[in-house]
Amino acid sequence: MRPEPFAFRDPRTQPLPDTDAFRVYMAGDWGPIERRADVAAGAGSAARAHRAKLGEGFPGRTIVAAAGRAHVCSNDTEFPFRADSDFVWLTSCQAEGAVLVMTPAGAGHDATLFLPEPVAAGDDDAFYTDPLRGELWIGPAAGLADWATALDLEVRPLGALEDALDALPADTLAAGAPEPRLAERFAASAELAVALSAARLVKDEWEIAQLRAAVDATVAGFRAVTDEFAAAIEFGGERWLQATFERHARTFGNGVGYSTIVGSGPHAPTLHWTRCDGPVQPGDLVLIDAGVEARTLYTADVTRTFPVDGTFTPAQRTVHDLVERAHRAAMAQVGPGRSFLDMRTTAYESIVTALHELGILTVSVDEAMSPGGQQHRRYLPSGTGHHLGLDVHDCAKVGDERYLSEPLAPGAVLTVEPGLYFHANDLTVPPELRGIGVRIEDDLLVTPTGHEVLSAALPIDAAGIEAWLRR
Repeated sequence: MRPEPFAFRDPRTQPLPDTDAFRVYMAGDWGPIERRADVAAGAGSAARAHRAKLGEGFPGRTIVAAAGRAHVCSNDTEFPFRADSDFVWLTSCQAEGAVLVMTPAGAGHDATLFLPEPVAAGDDDAFYTDPLRGELWIGPAAGLADWATALDLEVRPLGALEDALDALPADTLAAGAPEPRLAERFAASAELAVALSAARLVKDEWEIAQLRAAVDATVAGFRAVTDEFAAAIEFGGERWLQATFERHARTFGNGVGYSTIVGSGPHAPTLHWTRCDGPVQPGDLVLIDAGVEARTLYTADVTRTFPVDGTFTPAQRTVHDLVERAHRAAMAQVGPGRSFLDMRTTAYESIVTALHELGILTVSVDEAMSPGGQQHRRYLPSGTGHHLGLDVHDCAKVGDERYLSEPLAPGAVLTVEPGLYFHANDLTVPPELRGIGVRIEDDLLVTPTGHEVLSAALPIDAAGIEAWLRR
């Protein structure tokens, strides 16, 4: 049996009355309601260009992509829905359960978007009986005509999808989120997934504008967080700061682009300290890695390490200065014709040199950098950056060879994020440096002549950070 467009689950222990009188009473006397498709200006045109760009690589082939569905959190509650990034790139639509079908037409493709229709008052009993779709429960949703106008795209009801899929050829290429109605007919295409990642290596002007907005909102979020250092010490520790940023992200964007990292004191060296459940104490360094996701779902990704008292201690500043040196050297390698690997190698070489200067690493730079060495990765186990876009780790499916070695082109957006992480229990580290973790991360746009630091409103150097905190 084929699944319904949305499987209805009603675990309520207090169901609505099952009487004719109640049904009649619920069916009538509902006035008109405002509906609109929440689509940013220019989004429809951008998505049309994205479909054309992808279609050029698959002439004569049919392509389908699914938005996905919300996942169960526990029992009868679900995580908030977030549409699949490939689907959003192709449609600029974030509707749950939606499916895009691209069929060959001449030298290109025609596109049809299949969407769930609103379950409005007077349509059927699901208006008030279905807590997942009924507008009495979830509020008004855009109608098909609203979406068609906003996206300048043919839109059909999701109920027509089954027949449409039955008519597609067996070699149809499928992408996007897992979708039962597609999976039972077409295998997910690894070739298409790679092509979608590769197509996003270079952002167009509309996408760059979305990323600028996300970065600007993130910088403002860092100000909001650092303004709360005193309150975090007194009341809520790392969670207070995490909640401050996430409130800001939800207010000025869609939310956070990834799990916010707030690591204070000995938690700062832990790369993915998303628990954020520790105290913030005077004298601590606080490492904040956070990004606002714009309402178009493009995300920023920025990291700074702040002295909670406003001034770095000598040991903290020593480590921060060395990371800054690696950060600036790595950023200098970002430009057209250069590769991601150029940036990464430069960052690692600078970190190895820093570890020598601190007396921690005793092997030579050449030995540490050799494939058989890599001792420095004890103190920098992560990479030193990544592409950025709809996903915080964008373009991830292109494969290591292209990701690392393909020359960067104007329009690429990537992060640079070297760091040094000295865990409190690492006996290879001098005692005065144990428990210090520093990361600096900026978002860079490759330009025809070099790069632009989108997050340049946040200072990089220790003195600049101290002055920024005093403002």
